[in-house]
Parts: sequence; C-alpha cells; structure tokens
Amino acid sequence: MPPFEDACLLTRIEYAVQSIATKIHPRRPSRAHSTPGHRYLRSRARDLPYLPTEVWLLILREATAMFPDPLDISPGLSFLEMPCAADDYFATMRVKRDLSLVSKAWNKHMQEFLYEFVWLRHACRVEALALTLVTQFIEGKPSSGRWIRRLHMDSLAFKRCAADDFRTILSYAPRLVSYLDRRAVRCTRDQEFSDVCYSSLDLVSALAVPNSRFWRLSLFNYSDVPFPYHMSPMFKQTARNLEYLELSSTSVPLSSRTPIPTSPIVSLPLLQSLKLTLDNITLAVLASWKMPNLRNVSIVSSDFGCAGQDFAHFFEAHGSKIEQLELGHSSSPTVEHNLSLNPRPTQQILLADWCPNLKEFICSADAEWDRRNPEWSVPHILLPAHRHLHFIGVRDIDKRIVDYASPFPTDPEDDAPFFPLLEQISSLLFNDAFPSLRCIRDLSRASHIMRFGRRPQGRILKFWANVLARCGQRQVWLEDYRGVNITVRDLKRAGLVTT
Repeated sequence: MPPFEDACLLTRIEYAVQSIATKIHPRRPSRAHSTPGHRYLRSRARDLPYLPTEVWLLILREATAMFPDPLDISPGLSFLEMPCAADDYFATMRVKRDLSLVSKAWNKHMQEFLYEFVWLRHACRVEALALTLVTQFIEGKPSSGRWIRRLHMDSLAFKRCAADDFRTILSYAPRLVSYLDRRAVRCTRDQEFSDVCYSSLDLVSALAVPNSRFWRLSLFNYSDVPFPYHMSPMFKQTARNLEYLELSSTSVPLSSRTPIPTSPIVSLPLLQSLKLTLDNITLAVLASWKMPNLRNVSIVSSDFGCAGQDFAHFFEAHGSKIEQLELGHSSSPTVEHNLSLNPRPTQQILLADWCPNLKEFICSADAEWDRRNPEWSVPHILLPAHRHLHFIGVRDIDKRIVDYASPFPTDPEDDAPFFPLLEQISSLLFNDAFPSLRCIRDLSRASHIMRFGRRPQGRILKFWANVLARCGQRQVWLEDYRGVNITVRDLKRAGLVTT
C-alpha cells in the first residue's frame, strides 16, 4: 500500500475511535469534525480523568497500601503479628501527601487515605489536627475526622499533648475503631489538681461513646488507682465489638495484702486478645470478668510475684480457653523474687494444667539456667513443659547475641561465645518436655538482619547453622520473624557456610 493511502487509513481509524469515545463520554467536546484538514494527534492520557471515581479510589488504594494492612483484622489478633513500624508509616504518608498534591480531584480522593490511619508523635501535631477539625466545623466544611479509623498516639514525657486536644479529636472521629495510647497525654495523678488538667478517669470516659465501634483499644493508666476500677463503667459502652484490649501502667503495684475494693463484673463477649503490663492485683480483678472468646494472653508484668493467688485466680478462671500465651518478663527476676521471699511461696505454678489447650507460647531469650536442673534451660520457669505445645516464639535473640559477642570482638569467625545460647535453644527440642513441638520462630527483626544482612559475621551464620542442624534432628521447623523457614541453602547463600 502506498504511504499516502496508509496515512489516510490511519486518519480514518483515528476519527472512528474519537467518535466512539465521544459517544461513551458525551460531555467531552468532539474534535473529529472540527479539524478535517489535518490529522489530530491526541494522547491516551487524556482519557484518565474520565475514569469512574470508584476506579480511581482502587488505584490510589493500591498505590498507598501498607503491608501488613494496619486496618485489616482478618489475619487475627495474634501476638505473633509484627506491628506497623514508624518508618514504614511515615514513608507511606509521604507518598500519600505527594499524590494529594497532583490535582484537586486527586486531593479530594486522597482525603480518606490521608486520615484513615493517624500516628501522632508530638504535641504540636495533635494540636494541629484538633485545630483543623474545629476549623472545618466552624467553616461548614466536611470534617476530615469522619475518615479517621485508627489513632496511634505516643510521645516523650516532655512532649505530651493536651487533654483538650485529645478529646477534640475523639469528638470529631465517629468511625474510630482502633485507639492506642503510649503515654501521650498530659494527665494529673492527684485529685487535688483535677481543675487544672484531666484525670485518667476523664480520659477513659471520653472513649465511652454510645454505639461505639471500637474493636481494638490500647490504654495507659495515668493514675495510681488500679485500672479496672475506673474502666468498668466505660466498658459498658464500648465492650460490644471489642476484640483486642491492652492495658498498661507504670504505677507502683499494690501489695497483695492490700484489701481489694469491689469492682463491677465486665462482660467482653467478643474479646480474643488481652495484653497486660500491669500488676498482680489487676489480674485478680480481671479473673472475674466474662471473656468467653478469650484466646490470646500476653503478660508483661511489673510485679514479679507471679506465685501469688492473684496470678493463679486469673489462669484458673480463663486458662482453659487460652491457646496462645506470652510471658514477656524474664524468668530470672521471678526466681530472684521467689528466693527473696520469707517465707518462700509454697504454691506451685501449674500453667500446664491451667492451660491444657495451649498451642503457642512466646517467651524471652534471657532465661537463666535452672540451678535445680543444670542440664537444660527451660524457656520460662513458669512453663517448663507442656505436652500439647506445638509452637514456641522467642524474642530478643539479637540482644543475647550481642551480649555474648561483645566480650570477644577480635575473632568474628569463632562461634564459641554463643554456646550458652545454642544450648538454651536446644533445650526447647527435648522430647520429654515438649513432645508435640513442630516449630521454633525467631521473633527478632534485628536478628534476621544479623543473619541475612549485607555482611553477616561468619560466627553468627555458624551459630544458626548449628541451631538448624539440631532442629533438623528433632524434625522441628526453624522460622524467622516473618514465618518463613530458615534453610541451609539460605545460610550458604548469605555467607557460604559449610555444614
């Protein structure tokens, strides 16, 4: 075909496509007949603004997605899930900000994604958000607070936000379903200054909103009064959908001999995960709460007298339902506490009997040698054995590696300093203690970087090669913090380790 006829054919095809596009988008001005004397070249990028809003929202959602999704509760509420890292959050927020500045239409579409997860780390940011919400209300504009679904607040002690700003944000966030407080609010501990700033009871009461949709709460106790006594009224309003509850406090725990005032019995029908960084007295109160669906419990206690009756009452009441248990405090302070008591406690901890359905156990790597049985080291003194346990997660292995390696910095190939840690992990493989064990997971991200970073030390790779060999003899999987199996090939690829 001659070039002239070829060009005419292309022009006719282009006019036909333009006429079809005009029928699909009637608002678009047709240029197919306005310029008949010359070819009209048009970029396909001009079709993009005419995509439906629903399609744009899906595109922007995928462009700003975080992994794992902080608003997704489908994976469950296990303590094995890695929390959202601050660096990942702020990197994603920078992408959202850049996309919102592309055009007015994109700015409108991005409002939902900009405000759905808010992480505030400074008092000035909290004040700015509160001022934005109030200004929008005064000017009659749609409130951005309607998009807030997760609110994460943490700050240093000298950068805590005002309680008024906190209550303002809550009042303009009707769709809030997840709230986390890491000592971020200025609050008084003494009732005599209640007219100056809010008390812990006032802050908790601000969450008691009728028809609330909370499914995740992480609260901090700013007062010396134990948590349950000023939280019980609040839970009558918010307990309907609550699935995850975390309670923390830095107050000095009350003595076990202190009389416990009566507290209303609270019902949490959907609660699955409970995390406590509290004292023994609180465990005694929570023992009377109704939590029929409780499955996961994490205790990082500030009171190491775990051989008391309060600890026993809690697990006697709820232990049969627990499938995942984390004991965050070390075994050694518990042992030292029991040895320092006079007289020593006679009650024996029976966690294996109280939690017969326990399947997953999470402990710390700083367990001490059991002087009564020096041949092996238990993962935690309160759970030396369990016949149904098939998973053990170990935290803070990276800290133990650094502690053992720091006295011997001269020879990066000698793995002898890691022998105590190797024996400690190997003790988990004893068939008599954990006959159903199938998996050991290293829950430390820093340990993963040491193992598969740019230049891993040879002795660290040799240490993990020895751990992997012993797990293979017992037919137990060894996993990293993501739940991915560690293999010999991975170690060889990282440092050409010969096993």
